[in-house]
Amino acid sequence: MIQGVSLFANVGIAETYIKNHKINIAVANELLDNRARFHQEMHPKCKMIQGDITSDETFTKVLKASKKSKCDFLIATPPCQGMSLAGKMHENDPRNSLIKYVIKLAQELQPTNILIENVPKVLNTYLSHKGEKLKITDFIKQELEPLGYIVNPVVVDASDYGTPQSRKRAIYLISKLQKWELPSKKEKITVREMIEYLPTLESEQSSDIKYHNAKKHNDRHIAFLKKTPTGKTALHNKVHYPKKVDGTRIKGYDTTYKRIEWDKPSPTITMANGSISSQNNVHPGRLLADGTYSDARVLTLKEIFILTGLPDDWTPPEWASENLIRQVIGEGVPPMLIDSLLGVMPQK
Repeated sequence: MIQGVSLFANVGIAETYIKNHKINIAVANELLDNRARFHQEMHPKCKMIQGDITSDETFTKVLKASKKSKCDFLIATPPCQGMSLAGKMHENDPRNSLIKYVIKLAQELQPTNILIENVPKVLNTYLSHKGEKLKITDFIKQELEPLGYIVNPVVVDASDYGTPQSRKRAIYLISKLQKWELPSKKEKITVREMIEYLPTLESEQSSDIKYHNAKKHNDRHIAFLKKTPTGKTALHNKVHYPKKVDGTRIKGYDTTYKRIEWDKPSPTITMANGSISSQNNVHPGRLLADGTYSDARVLTLKEIFILTGLPDDWTPPEWASENLIRQVIGEGVPPMLIDSLLGVMPQK
């Protein structure tokens, strides 16, 4: 069994299927206390080191624990907010520099294989290093190639690798053995294939299926979503469009107040997946005899678990609130994407 270390581990969603590849995450680091606690309960045999990796104390703890466990694999999913402003290059955003601590640990440990995940914009984002302005990709190559690593930056869509959700990510596939190539793409899986069997629910209704319970929504939202067809936004409704309490028409992007489609993979499930007014969050709905559409609500936890590619028995801690669970799912890496990438990881 290969021992591994996970940085910016969140609650360990990316690690869900990792043991399929004879990898054991022995050490993990997470900044936020509630996520570290969540991770520890989901992965009780892993040594969780909670704290800021940019502090010498936390970094040293992670390094010592990783050396003690003889970690030969590193996975890192640093936060991406500093790379999310379209068309701008914020090389001084401190969040962009978190990648430096991933590379520093890699230089100290020199594991055989490294997987770093981020948003596609990382490939065109700069950081400041030793007085230079460098693309993050060039920085990684500059620091690791002299140590014998082959760095392969790729952009992938989780929907091409067994996940019923379109989610584009940049992945650095890094190995000392040979170029780590992408696996063959798989046939896309639709929302219908995965969640159509679940019973219809309206606002605040519950079912006998664990985690398949509808959030409560306000009457105005329900009224206009009942008139919104599958795959469409309520903003385009001629009569039943989103309104403020005073009757003023609400304006927004075409991805807001929008029902997802049945016959495509789900759109990206974001941290705001519990909000009707956020991006692509509303259930596809079923056309009813009276011409309205059912399921005027956001996806249930059960539905987002399934569309994220989590196993049927994935069970979060009892103490975790619904909002926390929704946030960590939105932050997480679809685990079947990681599963597919590890399936072609270079081996000794």
